[in-house]
Amino acid sequence: MELAELWVAVAFFVFVGILLYNGVHKALAKALDARGARIAAELDEARRLKEEAQKLVAEYKRKQREAEAEAEAIVTAAKAEAERLAAETKAKLEEFVSRRTRMAEDKIAQAEHQALADVKAFAADAAVQAAERILAASVPGTATGDRLLGQAIQDVRGKLN
Repeated sequence: MELAELWVAVAFFVFVGILLYNGVHKALAKALDARGARIAAELDEARRLKEEAQKLVAEYKRKQREAEAEAEAIVTAAKAEAERLAAETKAKLEEFVSRRTRMAEDKIAQAEHQALADVKAFAADAAVQAAERILAASVPGTATGDRLLGQAIQDVRGKLN
């Protein structure tokens, strides 16, 4: 080993001795401990944040399931309401058609009754006219005959109407 290398080695050991004498190794250890503590605190904070995030994810998933269940219940209720309204509308429509049919049947019955009454009235008038002609032809033109004829016509009209 050469002299220069020897002096470098001596200077190095003196430098390390001065550092040890001044407590640099304690300060260095303290700095490393502080950095380790800071890293450990950051790791704990990261772990805590991760757990919080997992709790939030679980909470949001639970809320999503609840919302889906609620939406399904709403859809089911809406379908039931729609079916009820359809049944109610069908019943009202059937009742309306039934009522209209009854009204039409009543009008037809009234028209039949009126037509029958018209036919009876026409037949009565025809019978009265026929009776007038027959009685006028069979009874001579006397006052008594005219009176009997008028009385017979009134009787026929009363009986036919």
